[in-house]
Amino acid sequence: MATMVEAPPPTTRVGRGQRSLTWRNTLHGWSFIAPNFIGFALITMVPIGYLFYVAFTKWSFGRARWVGFDNFERLFNDQRFYTALRNTVYYVVGHVPLTFVVALGLAILLNRRLRGVAFFRTAAFFPYITSIVALAYVWNALFSPDFGPINAFLRFIGIDNPPGWTTDPNWSMPAVILVGTWRDMGYYMLLFLAGLQTIPSQLYEAATVDGASAWQRFWHVTLPGLRHTTFFVLVIMTINSFKVFDLILVLTDGGPGISTLVLSHYIYMKGFEENDPGYAGAVSIALFFIVLSVTLIQYYVNKRGSQ
Repeated sequence: MATMVEAPPPTTRVGRGQRSLTWRNTLHGWSFIAPNFIGFALITMVPIGYLFYVAFTKWSFGRARWVGFDNFERLFNDQRFYTALRNTVYYVVGHVPLTFVVALGLAILLNRRLRGVAFFRTAAFFPYITSIVALAYVWNALFSPDFGPINAFLRFIGIDNPPGWTTDPNWSMPAVILVGTWRDMGYYMLLFLAGLQTIPSQLYEAATVDGASAWQRFWHVTLPGLRHTTFFVLVIMTINSFKVFDLILVLTDGGPGISTLVLSHYIYMKGFEENDPGYAGAVSIALFFIVLSVTLIQYYVNKRGSQ
């Protein structure tokens, strides 16, 4: 009696087809991200890698000489570096909370159906895309101690000796913080607006039915719904505040004296004005690790808060 032998199922051929399809999809995905990845590697990662080499060298007449940790030993004994670090922390501590509160407040206010809300959103965002040179020129005119409208208003309400703002070492950094907040609030407002629009309206309706006040709805519905947006905004805002440069350069140029000298401006001075790229690289690495440490702390705090 003949024995019937069944042919094996074509699993091998199907498996090969699936693997081929997987490889094609993977290659298609890489083809989409490769241009951005290559650009990021060439424009960002390669300079960062080269920076770690430059920081251990001393340059003279366009030639680099390996000096080991000499630049870092010099950095730890550099009082101007510590001044720039204090000024940077001063700016971060003043700029981040103020910008956060103003941007969140604007986002909540402009998240409603109001007449002309699109115009007010555009008006709030407009300073962020305006030329920083034009902004500095206008604000320096506003801050003028003798002829500026800000001090004219302060005299009008009875303040006989208004601040000197950008001409006074004690008031120059608060002036820079105010301008920085005014410039950046629109950008972060848009991020908060995007986060607010992801919160289901049913949560607010349920809270209202339960008798929750506006403050209770904000504290128990809005803030928890904005947890991920808040974390992202705080991280980006802190990083950008630590590396503030253009605003300082065009508004005060680090003055009066060195009252607004920050680390990014100090790096620029050492690297381009004093032609000392090795030491500028050492300061850049110090700034990099400071920002990295603060970001990791923020990540740890956010992770513990979300558990």
